[in-house]
Amino acid sequence: PAPPFLVPILDGTSHSMEYTVGQFGSGALVGWVASFTKPRTIPNSLLPSTTGLSPYFSMGCLSVRTFFYRLSNIYAQAKHHSLPPVSLQGQLLWREFFYTVASATPNFTKMAGNPICLQISWYEDAERLHKWKTAQTGFPWIDAIMTQLRQEGWIHHLARHAVACFLTRGDLWISWEEGMKVFEELLLDADYSINAGNWMWLSASAFFHQYTRIFCPIRFGKRTDPEGQYIRKYLPILKNFPSKYIYEPWTATEEEQKQAGCIIGQDYPFPMVNHKEASDHNLQLMKQVREEQYRTAQLTRDDTDDPMEMKVKRDHPEENVSKGKVARMTEQTKIPSGMTHWEPKK
Repeated sequence: PAPPFLVPILDGTSHSMEYTVGQFGSGALVGWVASFTKPRTIPNSLLPSTTGLSPYFSMGCLSVRTFFYRLSNIYAQAKHHSLPPVSLQGQLLWREFFYTVASATPNFTKMAGNPICLQISWYEDAERLHKWKTAQTGFPWIDAIMTQLRQEGWIHHLARHAVACFLTRGDLWISWEEGMKVFEELLLDADYSINAGNWMWLSASAFFHQYTRIFCPIRFGKRTDPEGQYIRKYLPILKNFPSKYIYEPWTATEEEQKQAGCIIGQDYPFPMVNHKEASDHNLQLMKQVREEQYRTAQLTRDDTDDPMEMKVKRDHPEENVSKGKVARMTEQTKIPSGMTHWEPKK
């Protein structure tokens, strides 16, 4: 459910900020604040299911420290409360995480010269990038999100996940840097470290490595909004389609399209890619990139690059000697094929 929403009272003044943060400790909001769990929020609800405060943090209108300690006071009074990384306080910690990594990483907002970023030969396709940016992909869920972004300057974090995955490793295989630039232009809460960090994450270029998880541009939105109310609001050209077609209007018959007042291919585009084929292809590309990265890492591996590895060797030198002996012994006494146990001759 949407929170007892506070954003309309914010005008950027210190008084409104103080009042707003104070309201988070009022009876009406304590329960919602204490139990907030980010994954349970809804990406396509017509009213934000999160606080909506991110623009005020990024613009410096609302103090992160003030908010953090006010949350701490609420948690101290609550019998039960959610915990990081999914709690409201956890969201602030994620913010500081990206700030910290960005401050210590050269070229954090780029792929080239960025030591934590996977180096990928992304496609350069201005036409496809333009269709994604202007909500002309032919996938209503994706286009509705990009429309909301352009109209309102804000979209839910899971909606950001969906369009970012679609642009990069999911469907179009276009660089995360291009998507980052669009978000930087259109988001009210754009923040260079959080924006770049999340784009690297969602493109599986850094931080996140479960690259086989690809958001489906049809099923993902349908899970939380099967009637397609979100699509009907932001893509009114599709509003008269029955719910069974709202996420896939191209599957409606010509007669059904006429009844809905929208002919696919004329009034609204066909899907720009076959999602199944594109995502399967891109999955193989990502697998190849990661296998090549692993082989290169093994060839160039140096324990001196790993401070923890060096610390273990300093603290336990005798174990390193023993491991070395075992390794040499194993190499010299390999068990022949087909035998389950072998002892060296005495």
